[in-house]
Amino acid sequence: MMKQQNNHNRLVDNFGREHSYLRISVTDRCNLRCFYCMPHEGIEWLDKKKLLNFDEIERLARVFVNMGVEKIRLTGGEPLVRKELPRLIERLSAIEGLRYLSMTTNAMLLEQYAEAIAHAGITHLNISLDSLKPDRLQKITGRDCFDPVMKGIEKALAIGFPSIKLNVVMIAGVNEDELFDFVAFVKDKPINVRFIEFMPFRNNDWNIDRVFSYREMLERIETRYSLSPLEVEPSAVAKDYALAGAKGTVSFVTSMSESFCGSCNRLRLTSDGSIKSCLFYPAEVSLRDALREGADDEKIARLIQFCLGKKPEAHPPAEEIAAAENRAMIEIGG
Repeated sequence: MMKQQNNHNRLVDNFGREHSYLRISVTDRCNLRCFYCMPHEGIEWLDKKKLLNFDEIERLARVFVNMGVEKIRLTGGEPLVRKELPRLIERLSAIEGLRYLSMTTNAMLLEQYAEAIAHAGITHLNISLDSLKPDRLQKITGRDCFDPVMKGIEKALAIGFPSIKLNVVMIAGVNEDELFDFVAFVKDKPINVRFIEFMPFRNNDWNIDRVFSYREMLERIETRYSLSPLEVEPSAVAKDYALAGAKGTVSFVTSMSESFCGSCNRLRLTSDGSIKSCLFYPAEVSLRDALREGADDEKIARLIQFCLGKKPEAHPPAEEIAAAENRAMIEIGG
């Protein structure tokens, strides 16, 4: 999807960072139970009345785009469990000034919905997959999901989404032995595999010893494969590498070992309508409440700018993040 680019951006924070990327969580529900995302206890599912409805999501998206957002990613929970999601995608893809509409999914329902979401306007697809071993994947996710996920990936490839990425959270002692397996998996496929450092959230069993760092991963992969750096946008969260003689590419998201806060251009909208300026910053502002109290678009824009004005220059050290009172990942939106 390529549309006319916005010529203004009112989403500039106190450190001069322009924000053009909005992640919208459409649901807090998920059909998997990944331990690093969903706490074992303490999660209370939102009443449906507390979720933003499609009219509210579209209206807020239009305000954000008018302020300079050019890319929207739909997340969850698992976005495909939200009823009639393709209808929302159609509405968002019609917004003038929006250049890219993408989605992150665990692929459990992707075989069923891939054609519908592609037709509705999704072009960039990220698929979360943390193991290529069926038994291990079941242990990580709490569900027997390997076969439907593989069928979903096959369907996405058959349809030919312009961009398909695999998000792999690498955790020492869990799946770090699968680095080579994932590289081999994408070697002959037009897929970018993104190895993500394990990040701390409420009750997700994080500790620093379980972080398998970017440098360690890179060094290990280069013992077997030839990688060469690719040029990326200044605001990119991943370090991208070409894989010699391969269709696929390899990337690393270095959230813990090499922060990319200085070029952050992302905002988040939770499924219950709160804006978060930083994934690891607990403060948030409810846009849903303002909408339902009758706020006009200009007031909504002022609330967005107020929240952006509180965005920190950088997130705190990992140990402080782990100890902070923040929402769980599934409550914020992946």
